[in-house]
Parts: sequence; structure tokens; C-alpha cells
Amino acid sequence: MSVSEFERFAVRRPFREAGRPGAAGRRASPLVFLSNGQVPEANAYVDLTWVYGIPEPNPNPPRQVLDHDQFLIYIGMDHRRPQVLGGTVELELGGQPIVLNTTTAVYVPRGTLYGQAVWKELHHPLLQVTIVPGSGGPHVRPGREAVGAVGDGAPSPTGEFDYEQYVVRSPLREAGPDYVEGRQNPTMTYMSGKQVPGVKNYLEIGWIWDVPTRPIPRMRHANHDEIVLHIGGDSERPEDLGATMRFDLGDDLLEFDTTHCVFIPRELVHGPLIWKEVRRPMIELAVMLGAGTWAEGWEGSFFDES
Repeated sequence: MSVSEFERFAVRRPFREAGRPGAAGRRASPLVFLSNGQVPEANAYVDLTWVYGIPEPNPNPPRQVLDHDQFLIYIGMDHRRPQVLGGTVELELGGQPIVLNTTTAVYVPRGTLYGQAVWKELHHPLLQVTIVPGSGGPHVRPGREAVGAVGDGAPSPTGEFDYEQYVVRSPLREAGPDYVEGRQNPTMTYMSGKQVPGVKNYLEIGWIWDVPTRPIPRMRHANHDEIVLHIGGDSERPEDLGATMRFDLGDDLLEFDTTHCVFIPRELVHGPLIWKEVRRPMIELAVMLGAGTWAEGWEGSFFDES
């Protein structure tokens, strides 16, 4: 069977990294949905972890420092209340404890000590997403595990710097039409230069709970690569999308029924995105690489609204 020209940009099945075992309370080891081993052109890393109970050991993972910026996103899995995390976790960032109890995105600049996540409570399963632009793996090329070590890319944990400014607990609602039946519009912007000054990646999340009455049209981004994930909402079957959808790349008509990640190089026409059925609510997560705001990401872009 022939493989379509642009199929190579779509990751339909994740891999689990050797040496990264799962923990009790987590659904096996993290599922890697983007790396240079899967899409060499992407030079980015994405993994997903479903948390369904208090992980053991707790705290988990240990403190560490990375040589690249990264984003940690904690997503509550109730589409009716998308900002409710359904649990409480205390994450150390730069040696400062940060308490999370809502759907939240955290920017971790390179060289920042982080980790030592202490899970306080969990009422229902949630999703943890790790995104590392500029590092395609394997994993995220960690710098050094550390207790107190800080790299040269972040402020020292002296207590004078407030790492809360790297945490986005409440999203902006700025992208997409006002209303489309079956999907969340506008979507939820959880990371941008507006929310965290200096960030040059734009991240948005939206729920889809029924076949949208209007597909997402064809488009092309002139200046920025994009990563798009469609994530099934069933923690018991994390690779099942719970839907069947069409996602065209170039002239190729691609169809998906599993959780997947698509890397979209700049200038590549993509779409329309058409849902044939939605059996259970699912998540759409998009990252515009190198664009700090929605306007910057769409500058010079093409959007077919015909």
C-alpha cells in the first residue's frame, strides 16, 4: 500500500521511551507523540501522560534542570468544566512551590530547576502534556538532575524572583469564531507572550464534544511551523480518539481515529478538518512555534472561509 506524500508529518502511534518506566497512578510511561525520531523536520518533543491516581512514588518526578525551554500543561478532563483540573499538585519551579488546582500551563525556561511534584489530591483522571520546542529527543535531552543546581538560562532561586509569572491558570479566549455547535469556541489560549512576556510560542486548547456544525477550513501559515494534537478523552484507552475525522495535509486526505500529533511546516496548506463522528469528548491542542501571539502567528497567512 502506498504512503501519501505528507503522511510522514503525522504521528498516529506513540512510542514509550526505554528507561522511563511508568509509576503507580499513571497510565504506563509517557506516550511520545513527537520527536526527531518520528518527524525529523520537527525538532520538537511532545509527550502525554494520563494520571488517574496519586502517583507513587510521591513526589514524582525528581528535581531536574533542562537545557531547553519547555512547557508543562495540566489539563482537567471534564469538557463541561474545562478549567477544573480535578486535583491538586504542588510543583517546584526555581525552588519555589507552585500550587496547581486548575487547568494550567507552566513555562519552564532552560536552566530552571523544576520537578519534585507533590500530588495532594486527585478526584478524577487528568492529562499532563510536556512540550519542548527546539529539542527533538530522545526524550528532552535533560541537562542534569539536581538538588539546588540552576543553569545559566534562568534566575537563581534566591526568593527575590517570583516564578508565578511563568504560570497561566486562567486562559484568554481570543481564537476562533464566537460559536460553532459541537466545539469550544473561542478556544482557550494557555500560553503566549501576552500572558508570559518573552514567550515565543502560542498554545491553545479546545474541546470537541459533538460533530462540529462547521469544519475548520483550509489554511496556510506563512511564517511559523505548527504542532496540532487531537487527544482522546478516555484515560482507560488513551490512544483511542473517540472520534473519526479527516485532516488534510497538502493534497493528501488523511483520516484518523486514534490520538495523534501532526507537525505542519510553514507554508504547507492544511485542512479542512472534518469530523465524521464524535463518540466521546476529545481535545484539540495547537502550538504555533516561534509566534508569541495569535496575531503574530497568523500574519501573512491564508484562511479559506469560502
